Amino acid sequence: MSATTPQLPAAVRTCTHQLSSTRRGARLARLLANEQLRTWQTPPDVTDRAEQIVAELAANAALHGRVQARDFRLTLTHDPAAGVLRIAVTDARGDRFPSPVTDVATPPDDESGRGLLIVTALADRWGTEPYPPSGKTVWAELSRRPSSDAPDGRSA
Repeated sequence: MSATTPQLPAAVRTCTHQLSSTRRGARLARLLANEQLRTWQTPPDVTDRAEQIVAELAANAALHGRVQARDFRLTLTHDPAAGVLRIAVTDARGDRFPSPVTDVATPPDDESGRGLLIVTALADRWGTEPYPPSGKTVWAELSRRPSSDAPDGRSA
């Protein structure tokens, strides 16, 4: 007779940082996210995409969501059992919601205006939610991609 050891389900892990709505705060968000994902031993394919998404969402919060003397918040939630990482950036500008990316209206020589295109390309899904009383949250979710879905089309 063989007995099996019961396995506890993997706990959902969450990390939240309050950061200044500045370029420095946006850069720090990316660095903190990278370090946290490495601590959680998130797969490299998820970590690489997540770091870029955090950079874009944090930069948007500092640039477009900025309200004088108000910070933005970065929340990472990792559910290992479901294999999903959720990135959420909350800012104080509830009157400015990003619109879904349907067309590239940015001139090719512009240095900005492509952040949500990058998020759309890297995330499995993303969206926005109001954050009462006057803010908003922009979130993105990532799942581990099978090796056959590598960006260059090759299997790992």
